[in-house]
Amino acid sequence: MEAKNTPSEKSMVMRNPNATTFATGSGNFSVYAPLLANKKVGIVTNQSGLLGDSSHVVDFLLSENMDVVKIFAPEHGFRGTADAGETIIDGKDIATGLPIVSIYGDNKKPTSAQLQGIDIMLFDLQDVGARFFTYISTLHYVMEACAENNIPVVVLDRPNPNGGIVDGPVLEPEFSSFVGMHPIPVMHGMTIGEYAQMINGEKWLKNGVQCDLKIVACSMYTRDMSYSIAVKPSPNLPNDMAINLYASLCFFEGTNVSVGRGTDKQFQIYGSPYLPNIDFCFVPQPNVGAKDPLYNGRPCFGEDLSGIPKIERLELKWLIKAYNETEDKTKFFNSYFTKLAGTKKLREQIEAGMTAAEIRASWETGLIEFREIRRKYLIYPE
Repeated sequence: MEAKNTPSEKSMVMRNPNATTFATGSGNFSVYAPLLANKKVGIVTNQSGLLGDSSHVVDFLLSENMDVVKIFAPEHGFRGTADAGETIIDGKDIATGLPIVSIYGDNKKPTSAQLQGIDIMLFDLQDVGARFFTYISTLHYVMEACAENNIPVVVLDRPNPNGGIVDGPVLEPEFSSFVGMHPIPVMHGMTIGEYAQMINGEKWLKNGVQCDLKIVACSMYTRDMSYSIAVKPSPNLPNDMAINLYASLCFFEGTNVSVGRGTDKQFQIYGSPYLPNIDFCFVPQPNVGAKDPLYNGRPCFGEDLSGIPKIERLELKWLIKAYNETEDKTKFFNSYFTKLAGTKKLREQIEAGMTAAEIRASWETGLIEFREIRRKYLIYPE
């Protein structure tokens, strides 16, 4: 994972020099307003695009007489209610009348036709710091399409709720997919603005193109600040605990174990009909974000993690425990697991009986190399 170059000359970080309180990038309107003047504006956003007063960035921009012409919707849709993986269709926003263009339907990369009539693209999505959370993959494709169509991109930065945690196996290129496009660990420890700089600087876009990129930084933000998201960033991340556990428990999506989709404790519990019936049981039922959850109506046995202290690293102990307690181990993993892990090694290590500590030790070289690359793109001090 050789560092290719320093931050691109096409990337610029814009800050609010007069800020005295915390604000996300979208809250620093005075910084990016001049970029939008007399421009036709496209915006990639969803329900997480809120300002400090809980108004939505699209409504705010319209109130400031900005010429917003199109909304681009990622996975889960503009209102953030669709199931994981559910196809999003084009439509119209009822509140504003603006056209909504799906970039999680027939195409995940905006087409030239979809970008027609746009002078500048805003990007305002709340990431959670995990490689398989697809908003960073959407970011990649938006940057790539805009670079190819000579449209500047302005990323309105937001904190990473998992702070600076850098952990997990680094993705190997042959396992690249929409749930992992880049050679990064499972937890990257960057804000979405920092990540955009890395995509540009490392020339990860197709054919090494770079986009005209500006990051509007959060003001009065430090990486160790506690940051709670005001709204679900996706339907099955209902609270801070789920967001904290997400990177560790998402591996279960590549197994026969449920992570609580179809309950009100998604990504805070895990279980399956094939684990021992000891202390904890839940029964998934259809709900928002899980129209037909795994093991719908069937009792699942496992653990409730919703009350544990906040974790400060990627944890493997629950995955390993569930594997060890599953009687028919040939049915534990499915083909999706390797996509999530970004490597075949993790499954092989668990099947070989390696401990969590032994597996973690195997990540260290990759993590050291990644941290060295990451350091060049950080906007906020460690």
